[in-house]
Amino acid sequence: MIQTIDDLAQGAIELPPDQRYTLARRILASVEPPADAELDQAWAAEIQERMRRYDSGATAGIPAAEVFAEIDRRLAR
Repeated sequence: MIQTIDDLAQGAIELPPDQRYTLARRILASVEPPADAELDQAWAAEIQERMRRYDSGATAGIPAAEVFAEIDRRLAR
């Protein structure tokens, strides 16, 4: 039996919240690229290094309002 996306969405919305969450995770997992342990390890090292620099004062943070304003400015081009 083939259903339309609208029918599937309506059926999903009627599920209990925990089942909707499980369904959403399964759908997202089906389209995500396979895990890359080497890439994950590189990102973890980068995150730790950035945190180290921030904690030591070598890097200053930028307030979120400024970051979002800059993003808005760039997208408005």
